[in-house]
Amino acid sequence: MNAYIFPGQGAQFSGMGLKLFENSTLAKKLFEQANSILGFKITDIMFKGTAEELKETKVTQPAVFLHSVILAKTLGQNFKPDMVAGHSLGEFSALVANGAMTFEDGLKLVSKRALAMQKACELQPSTMAAVLGLDDDIVEKVCAMTEGVVVAANYNCPGQLVISGDVDAINRACDSLKAEGARRALVLPVGGAFHSPLMEPAREELAAAIENTHFSKPNCPIYQNVTATAVIDEASIKSNLISQLTAPVRWTQSVQQMIADGATLFTEVGPGNVLQGLVKKINRDAETASATH
Repeated sequence: MNAYIFPGQGAQFSGMGLKLFENSTLAKKLFEQANSILGFKITDIMFKGTAEELKETKVTQPAVFLHSVILAKTLGQNFKPDMVAGHSLGEFSALVANGAMTFEDGLKLVSKRALAMQKACELQPSTMAAVLGLDDDIVEKVCAMTEGVVVAANYNCPGQLVISGDVDAINRACDSLKAEGARRALVLPVGGAFHSPLMEPAREELAAAIENTHFSKPNCPIYQNVTATAVIDEASIKSNLISQLTAPVRWTQSVQQMIADGATLFTEVGPGNVLQGLVKKINRDAETASATH
């Protein structure tokens, strides 16, 4: 069975989407529509922008979404998913690709999400840290014992968990995790504590927008970050999408469940190949590929 997976923030690079724009009239039309929806020429930043310009949350999230969704749409008849999943932001790309949302609605929600998260980041100094080489339960235990806000945020693959919270709590947790034997506990260059309780203001803002957006029955199940299980009901999809901002990304569990449900090939749709690497670390026997136009 074919599983299509969609990357999140961090996969961006300068020049992303340019080949699609140059080689496909459909892609060109969609990119130009995106410029008009967003009210600025995101294509200029995607095709020619610096890493610094691309790193701004209000740019990064729509840019990664556009690259992924437009690539999926240009695959035409070759895009035949039996199941989809997306890492964090990638969940929005997956939902447009599997027919649950229109391109326009998906882009508007992603833009709103990016701005709401940016605002929430500015309310309190917060960050994330990658923890390598420890079992998940040890990391969870250290987070629970650390004073301040610090939680497990991204279950990326066995032995790689990202934690999220206020700056002081993250620093304290990193010291404790190293003492517990972590190979690395490294603060990441991100704008804030994504997938933590500190994103509550953004969750509230996005909830209203998601509730007011029309969702259709998807063409195939989506394995959502919050539940790591197959979801096809529109109301559940909406609810999980709202919870996602303050809940952890259960990527390890999602991939394991997809394999248990029959996934044999994981095709990454979008910039980079980070997710393929994670899939291989979750299950060495899983087959992976990149979608190419």
